[in-house]
Amino acid sequence: MPPPPSKSTILGPDGRPMERRALAAEQAGPTVTGVRSILSGHPAAGLTPERLARTLRAAEDGDATALLELAEDMEERDLHYRAVLQTRKLQVSQLDVTVEAHSDAPEDQAAAELVREWLDADSLPDTLYDLLDGLGKGYAVCEIMWTLDGARWLPERFEPRDPRWFQFDRNDGRTLRLVDGSADGAELLPHKFLIHQPRTKSGLPIRGGLARAAAWAFLFKNYALKDWVVFAEVYGHPLRVGKYGPNASEADKEVLLDAVRNLGTDAAAIVPASMLIELVSASVNGIDLWEKLCNYLDRQVSKAVLGQTATTDAIAGGHAVGREHRQVQEDIERADARQLAGTLNRQLVAPLVAFNLGPRPAGAYPRIRIGRPAEEDVKALVDNVVKLVPLGLRVEASVMSDKLGLPDAPEGAVLLAPAPAAGAVPAPGTAPPPRPATAAARAAAMAAADAGGAPSGPDAIDRLVDSMLADWEPLMAPVAERIARAADEAAGDPAAFLAALAAIARDGAAPQLVELLARGAFAANVAGRVGMDVHG
Repeated sequence: MPPPPSKSTILGPDGRPMERRALAAEQAGPTVTGVRSILSGHPAAGLTPERLARTLRAAEDGDATALLELAEDMEERDLHYRAVLQTRKLQVSQLDVTVEAHSDAPEDQAAAELVREWLDADSLPDTLYDLLDGLGKGYAVCEIMWTLDGARWLPERFEPRDPRWFQFDRNDGRTLRLVDGSADGAELLPHKFLIHQPRTKSGLPIRGGLARAAAWAFLFKNYALKDWVVFAEVYGHPLRVGKYGPNASEADKEVLLDAVRNLGTDAAAIVPASMLIELVSASVNGIDLWEKLCNYLDRQVSKAVLGQTATTDAIAGGHAVGREHRQVQEDIERADARQLAGTLNRQLVAPLVAFNLGPRPAGAYPRIRIGRPAEEDVKALVDNVVKLVPLGLRVEASVMSDKLGLPDAPEGAVLLAPAPAAGAVPAPGTAPPPRPATAAARAAAMAAADAGGAPSGPDAIDRLVDSMLADWEPLMAPVAERIARAADEAAGDPAAFLAALAAIARDGAAPQLVELLARGAFAANVAGRVGMDVHG
């Protein structure tokens, strides 16, 4: 196979043709000794209010490395923050992903089918989970590794990239650039990255991460936990007070201090007789203060991440309160899913279709939808469509198929069709609809099966009906003439017209038709009983 052309007709942001070979190359990979190292600092160790304030201000000024490292530490150190953040990410990354075509036009259906085919072969949920890491940090980046599959360019995999390896443009604070050691960073190659910037609040993306909002709660909770652990370590131990006389030497004081300390661990010590150790029982009120403070801070973090507390903390209120809180969580879920689908449509679906089927006008690409299936009253929808289509409502077949959850029928498939009305006569030039098998036909089929054969072609009843239908028009002509004449004579009087119809029926205006029907019924009865081939 000859190598693909290095340039395409797809234009990058600068208006120049893209280098296709660059699609398969890695641009933002890690380096062992360079500026994109996998080694990370841990600013959470020894964090103080002053250091946290400096970290937040540095991120606003363009250096977000410490803030991003702190966000990573928070997920590792604070189990509650990690749990609620992971709940929000897992909730969206496991939703159904569907593709909607722009229209029923063949080219739009082909574009949608291309995206569906790729989605079926790719593990997209893992990529969605990686992109939702931007909820905590303000943004997330996955590099697209394209591959040439036959004659098509398809995403082979998505490599999650450490957000510390990127920096925001100093002019707009929104455009990401690759860290390369220069002051401004390198421009990202077009159509090579999925960049998800969740809109959890208005303003600059670096100030929208949930980790920034939860950082103060994380700091104060750490202080409370440290005090709580120190208290738990000495809880129940009496206060040891060692007393020494005015003539005690420094060596005596050290012996006494060692003895007091040892009493706190193994409750055994020796001291000279001239020294005195007094044990004072501890009396502490409000020993659950630290637990209350930690629980309070956890509830605030739950509100910031999930919008509610009922799904994470056992609170009073029963089922009604839980349902109200669940609705809040569903609102956040829909917003996250909508924003994530928008990222995929702009940065993945559009280039995927353009690379393989050619560029489309803006808004003419298929769209990815992420979310739960709509709980729609299908019966009411179908009833309304059946009533309104005859009145002029225009409904696309593909839309109804999507609403009902039915796939498009392939070419040559056996399709359902409406059953013919009782007594309906086929229109001229059309084949008569299939008739249900009569008792005679079933009997003939059973007899043929017993004889070791199978009926083929039309049976006697079929030929009889076809013969009778061939003669009905001339037999009904006199009746039709009398009905038309009665309508003219009635001159718009319904009562007079109905009376004329009754008179026509009493007169027996079509005796030949009556005789034909009687003969046909008799012949069909005979054919059904004895299997004879008869004609009317």
